[in-house]
Amino acid sequence: MKKLFLNKKIKKECKKIENIINENLEIKNKKNNEIGKEQSNFLNSILGKAINGALDIGIRALLPDFIEDQVINIKDNLLNYGLKDGIKETINDTIDLGKSAIGILTGNFENTNQMKEAVKQGGLIDGISSALDFAIDKANSKGKIDKNVASLLSNGKEIILNNVESNIEKTFEKQNKKEINLSKYISEWKNNYNNKDFEKMEKTYSKIEKELKDLAPIEKIVKEARAVENLHTLIKNNGQNFNINKNQLELIESL
Repeated sequence: MKKLFLNKKIKKECKKIENIINENLEIKNKKNNEIGKEQSNFLNSILGKAINGALDIGIRALLPDFIEDQVINIKDNLLNYGLKDGIKETINDTIDLGKSAIGILTGNFENTNQMKEAVKQGGLIDGISSALDFAIDKANSKGKIDKNVASLLSNGKEIILNNVESNIEKTFEKQNKKEINLSKYISEWKNNYNNKDFEKMEKTYSKIEKELKDLAPIEKIVKEARAVENLHTLIKNNGQNFNINKNQLELIESL
């Protein structure tokens, strides 16, 4: 009878542990989904800007005699006749395919190099090429761009695509540099904090703030930077007093 009671008690405890594990997994999955969504939105934004800028450069190169308003009009018509939706769909497909191609299981990127590799493996340029073909044909058939312009754009499509690729490369180079700099400045700030040198902390803190602006939402490094921000603000608002209690530190780390 006693053995039966113990078995029930063990089963009950095991069930409690199982529930806790499941709850933690649910929280972790929800967090990963939120980070993944934030990163996808960010990629949509920076890739969209890079592609948009490349379209301007490419169309001007193919149509050098056209004035600014004509170039804008051609680009707007391409965007309105399928290119805008095609770009958005292609970027989303690229992110999903790219993650699978480089084996990301968590659903979110751990660094900007992973983002760059995913875009490369996801076939973004091929997708933009197809979207461009569709938009040129559609805009031409609707009489929004004439036959000669459509022909020039189609025949010189590689110039536009090369500009797209180049702009995207530059975009990721900037992101990678920001990530490296931020990591370096966080280490500098921590050294200054350990030395209780608030003047140097302030200088490094300004650099951290600058690099955080427009940086890809990479969870690990952004979380570390936010912890530095919170601790720096606390010390500053406390009259540059470095005597931080354990509860305050734990609160900062949890934010």
